[in-house]
Amino acid sequence: MRALPRLMTAAAVAVSLGGCASDFLDPGPIGRHSAGVSPRVLRGGEPLQCVPYARDVSGVRIWGDANTWWSRAAGRFPRSSEPELGAVMVMRGTSSARGHVAVVRKVVNEREIVVDHANWLNTGEISLDNPVMDVSEDNDWSRVRVWYAPGGHYGGRVYEVQGFILSPGDSRQIATR
Repeated sequence: MRALPRLMTAAAVAVSLGGCASDFLDPGPIGRHSAGVSPRVLRGGEPLQCVPYARDVSGVRIWGDANTWWSRAAGRFPRSSEPELGAVMVMRGTSSARGHVAVVRKVVNEREIVVDHANWLNTGEISLDNPVMDVSEDNDWSRVRVWYAPGGHYGGRVYEVQGFILSPGDSRQIATR
């Protein structure tokens, strides 16, 4: 009987200490985002792929599969390893070999951005205000986790990023969409 109160006290201390931990930049699959946005998914419109969506929203006029955008941008658009408002984040092969592109809507801090993109969760849907976290060891945006809006957490998969193609237009337009 005497062991029970000690066990309960130890459990209470463990629970209270667990609440002190910050998961703000937790590279694990579950975590909170600090982007100050409410990620949402638009359904019901005409199905849209990531490439035409990124091209229309960013003004980066490149055609072809997303996995070709990084090389096709060379010499035509400025490219960067750092995210900027309005830039197109180019991801290597995701669930398909064709890669993925998303438009940077907001730079939150050195490890978190917010993107808008299409065809991420299901065919043709548009995901808005979607947080993305840099989980690269060198803090160089080469590896990211993407917020999973239906579950309210960062997804468990890590995606490789080739870089960011900078928008030729006025980035203030992108911030107001």
